[in-house]
Amino acid sequence: MNDSSYERLLIERRDHGVVMLTLSNPGKLNATDATLHAELATVFADIHRDSTIRAVVVTGQGDAFSAGGDLEWLATKVGDHAQTMRMMREAGDIVRTMIDCDTPIISAINGVAVGAGLAVALMADISIIDEATRFTDGHLRLGIAAGDHAVAIWPLLCGMAKAKYYLLTSEFIDGREAERIGLVSKAVRAAEVLPTALDIAERLARGPQDATRYTKRALNHWLRQALPNFEASLAYEMLNFLGRDAAEGLDALQSKRRPEFDR
Repeated sequence: MNDSSYERLLIERRDHGVVMLTLSNPGKLNATDATLHAELATVFADIHRDSTIRAVVVTGQGDAFSAGGDLEWLATKVGDHAQTMRMMREAGDIVRTMIDCDTPIISAINGVAVGAGLAVALMADISIIDEATRFTDGHLRLGIAAGDHAVAIWPLLCGMAKAKYYLLTSEFIDGREAERIGLVSKAVRAAEVLPTALDIAERLARGPQDATRYTKRALNHWLRQALPNFEASLAYEMLNFLGRDAAEGLDALQSKRRPEFDR
């Protein structure tokens, strides 16, 4: 793995084969732009191939994990078939490479997490969140189907009833509630998020590597069974990017007004 090849991902190698991966888009709360999205689509495959890495902690720089898609970047997708197809390939790769990465991934959700950032946060094998952090899968707020990751994993994490409620309403959830319904592994105080994640990563890195990796691989067969559902949701999301609701949702978000999807 070439650590210096990444621009939006800061890579810090720590003791015992632990790597800390920090999402970094300064001044934009680590929002996902073209560069970060492309790098997230490849980094977990690189980690999987690097035998020196035994565990990974993913977090966000500063006080946010990732504040969703960069609006200027998203605007280039609306109504543009070629750009939308590229985004679909990368979004699919993010989810599939996290599933196929045998190295355990722990997310330290230190603040707001939306969009591709939320996909990484919840697709991680173990997720530690600031109990006061609020997040949402906001796809429907933008006028697009909930793709990315949610259809694949939310029903497994919190059950179909809760998954449908939160994905259809885009209602915000705080860390305490997310832990209560099983959407995350553990909610702790803000100051404890990263230390807790790093402690878990070190414990896994010092443990039996084959047993750890093959346990993860076997458990992820549940997610592999959900890949057809995921692929369908991702395709529906991209179709919506080519329609008028996505244009209205993005304009409303940029203008900070309520969207009018029924017009």
